[in-house]
Amino acid sequence: MTGMAFLGPVSARAFAIAGILAAAALGAITIYTSGLGLLDPKLHRAGGFALALMTALAVARRRNAATASRRPGRAMLALGIDGALLIAGLWSIWAFYSVQSQMETALYDVRNPDVWPALAGIVVFLELCRRLWGLGVFGVGVFGVLYLMFGQHLPGLLEHAGFSLREISQALWYNTNKGVFGSLTNIVLSTVFIFIIFGALLEGTGAGDTLLKFAFLATRRTRGGPAHAAILASSLFGTMSGSTVANIVGTGTFTIPMIKKRGFSATFAAGIEATASSGGQIMPPIMGAAALVMADITGVGYLNIIIAALVPALFYYFSLFCAVTVEARRQGIEIQPLTLDDKITRVDMINSILFIGPILTVIVSLVLGLSTSSAGFYAVVVLLGLSVINPEVRRNPRRVWDSFISGCQSGATLLIALATIGILVGSLDSTGLGLKLANLISEIRGESLFSALLVAMVGALILGMGMPTLPAYLIIVLVMGPAIQALGVSMLTAHMFVFYYGVASSLTPPVAIAAYAAAPIAGANPLMTAFMSFRLGMAKFIIPFIFAFYPTLLIVEVFDPVAFVWIVARTVFCIWLFSSALSAYDRQKLSPPEVGLRFIAAFAVLFTDPVVYGPALITGVALIAWDLRRQARTNRATEA
Repeated sequence: MTGMAFLGPVSARAFAIAGILAAAALGAITIYTSGLGLLDPKLHRAGGFALALMTALAVARRRNAATASRRPGRAMLALGIDGALLIAGLWSIWAFYSVQSQMETALYDVRNPDVWPALAGIVVFLELCRRLWGLGVFGVGVFGVLYLMFGQHLPGLLEHAGFSLREISQALWYNTNKGVFGSLTNIVLSTVFIFIIFGALLEGTGAGDTLLKFAFLATRRTRGGPAHAAILASSLFGTMSGSTVANIVGTGTFTIPMIKKRGFSATFAAGIEATASSGGQIMPPIMGAAALVMADITGVGYLNIIIAALVPALFYYFSLFCAVTVEARRQGIEIQPLTLDDKITRVDMINSILFIGPILTVIVSLVLGLSTSSAGFYAVVVLLGLSVINPEVRRNPRRVWDSFISGCQSGATLLIALATIGILVGSLDSTGLGLKLANLISEIRGESLFSALLVAMVGALILGMGMPTLPAYLIIVLVMGPAIQALGVSMLTAHMFVFYYGVASSLTPPVAIAAYAAAPIAGANPLMTAFMSFRLGMAKFIIPFIFAFYPTLLIVEVFDPVAFVWIVARTVFCIWLFSSALSAYDRQKLSPPEVGLRFIAAFAVLFTDPVVYGPALITGVALIAWDLRRQARTNRATEA
């Protein structure tokens, strides 16, 4: 073996080990700052980013390892490029730390020599984002940079006054409010990261397997069986997972084959898993880490965010239960007896504490008034203490370490994405484009809040396509949030509105990343699965309009008990009418006129005017009564 050939594998191995050590150090700092002490803010950001840079580079290299190993020459070139990126990134981060230190002790303006490390750092983080997150988030960051550089040449609404390279460096790099080191990335380092570690440890200590088994047991007496279990498991698994795709992989590999075995089609099995897994991102308390970020941005307490998100999330999962029930009736699928493998064992009962204990710790900590990061810290401590009750953990303690490293790597890659979105924040804030778009939507809406929300919904779905939950939410809220608030909608409601469509974008064809992740597991056509997911998850597109017009559903801002109960009842009624109309089936097959009337009644019961929703309620009740009467006649005829 030549010296060069030997150097490649050794250097690559050293890179990987350095990445693991950096991830562990980043996790240790996170645990320390969450519950034990504080670091100097500029040191925390600079040190956190340096460790995240090393971790993310190692993750990116690991993902490309299979391709690189087939071409040794390219592998050496890639190693050299990664080394250059690492050196340039660390140099740029040191420049940030140095400039921030000087700003603390004296009046200091960014100078020409400071521009080059800033630009180099922006290029490094954009390239890392491209490797880790694809062209969607990368394109957003590139747009932010190019718009600052050349937006003065654009026409009309998009034109701005122009910025020098020094001003761009100041806005995007040497800034602790916006840009790469801005408030968004600070939220991740100080609050979100500990919960990402918590979620990874929950899964690694065996809580996920137990949740899945409990979900199957809880739904054993339903027609849908495994399909209903997939819905329940995905809602619970979403507490641990910060990713729709991870949720699908975590539960779908078990649930999809069982759904197909029960008699559902491959397309339906993949569609219901994709839809349920995307819903894990709207289910409190973690909500794909978006709840933590939302609390920080809006100034609304994290506990209040959880409370506000609960009822809409329950509506969504109720709609999925209805969809499965109707489909099972349509296909004549009956309840099946419980098998021995489905029964809960003593070990399962013990392992359930691994989930219940830490989640209760989070809730109790928040109720007692502790900070969100402290709640995450104590949850991690409790979980690690309880993990020894799982025999699998005692036999193989390394699974705790592996899940810890996995969580740290996930947090590091998320930090890279948020740094890129921070570039967009700096661009929008410096140019005022967000406010211009808000004014434009206000002009478009005229006197109709509904039409303005419709425009905002379409914009949110387009902006969020192909992106993970948290980046999608942040991009959408930066662009569309001010516009919705300008309509008179409260800040919390506006954020919840765009957040739902950020999640819904993962189900929206043609991009529909959730459907494309589930389809191969089921052996289904990806595009057909995307349309099935879109149909099954239709409630996710309607629910935001409901709480925008009836904010009492969010409980924490405006709450009227009578109005709350009344709109909950009407929404439940709407969901059943809508689900049965989509499948053209209730107790029996529905005729086209019945389907049309159910659609109309479902939407009309949500109107604020009793002159509209009153007749709609009567019509809906009559339609259901007619279907029940037909079913009774059919049963009598069968018995005779």
